[in-house]
Amino acid sequence: MSGGPNMNAGAAASAASSETGAGPASEKTHFGYERVSASEKTQRVRGVFESVASRYDVMNDLMSLGMHRLWKRFCVEMSGVRQGYSVLDLAGGTADLARLFDDRAGPSGRVVLTDINGAMLRVGRDRMLNEGRVVPSVQCDAEALPFRSRSFDCVSIAFGLRNVTQKERAVAEMRRVLKPGGVALVLEFSQIRAPLGPLYDWYSFNVLPRLGKLVAKDEASYRYLAESIRMHPDQSALKTMLETAGFDKVEWFDLAAGAVALHRAYVF
Repeated sequence: MSGGPNMNAGAAASAASSETGAGPASEKTHFGYERVSASEKTQRVRGVFESVASRYDVMNDLMSLGMHRLWKRFCVEMSGVRQGYSVLDLAGGTADLARLFDDRAGPSGRVVLTDINGAMLRVGRDRMLNEGRVVPSVQCDAEALPFRSRSFDCVSIAFGLRNVTQKERAVAEMRRVLKPGGVALVLEFSQIRAPLGPLYDWYSFNVLPRLGKLVAKDEASYRYLAESIRMHPDQSALKTMLETAGFDKVEWFDLAAGAVALHRAYVF
């Protein structure tokens, strides 16, 4: 399946989810605009993050002009996490959210940092250790979490869900490990408001790959980033996905004119 920058994210995601093969190994999904097998997407996403891990924070600051730090702080503020809470941070990468949650949960709480990619997880773990923070770091797949059901007060995933091969499975796993009354937070790129679309497309498909080439020495990974954003479910579609998984009181908050959205959902 091919498409240009103006492809509707929700429609593209719906098309992607309906195109499956005979079994898990042959299921078709999208790596950017390319149709690939589920197993190939997993391998290629791993390669992307192994390539950019060492420059990940620098690139985030450049791409968002530092705004990603404010978006992540907003996410944590909206979580309601307090002293003594247990928090699971999925696709935690360089531990931006884990550090903020650790401050809120305090010594009586528990924060678990996870990522499927070992290179990214090592960056986050080492960063925490360098700051004197000792938190469990677990390399695991968001689609099959190695944690007991009903064991966390909060589960978060920031800018990671669009890279998951089977998003519905990851969302279901988030709900499974939450305690009754727990909250799930999904911070992700989303669909920007229509008047800004052409400018955003130009920036995404021209500036981002060039920044990637200059700073991270990897143009292709940042072209994939731009494509993956277009293929991710839009705000309404992701809300429906969370509700289908059994979450309650699902709502979203647009940030940066909808270029980023925070979805918050509860388990009652």
